[in-house]
Amino acid sequence: MFGDGMLLSNIESIPGKTIIEYCGLVSGSTVRAKHFGRDFMAGLKNIVGGELKGYSELLAESRKEAMDRMIMSANNSGANAIINIRFSTSSVAQGAAELYCYGTAVRVE
Repeated sequence: MFGDGMLLSNIESIPGKTIIEYCGLVSGSTVRAKHFGRDFMAGLKNIVGGELKGYSELLAESRKEAMDRMIMSANNSGANAIINIRFSTSSVAQGAAELYCYGTAVRVE
């Protein structure tokens, strides 16, 4: 996968590339709160069932923002790839959650 010219991988290498330098741990995060309108619609969906599209969109936006921030951190470290990428979530307040993305920044050739 590619992000703004950065090679991205959730495994410990980039297939076909050689790691020549480790640049360190990089991360990005975002904290998002639930939106009343989405919360209301989610409550209705709980009655009839189905995908909570508002929450799916919120999580997709959050993952992209956290990943973009991680990529910016890797660019600042001189890396051209990030390996072993992982996502984590945690509740930080009632109705708000952090989405955290992290990996190892490396230079490959």
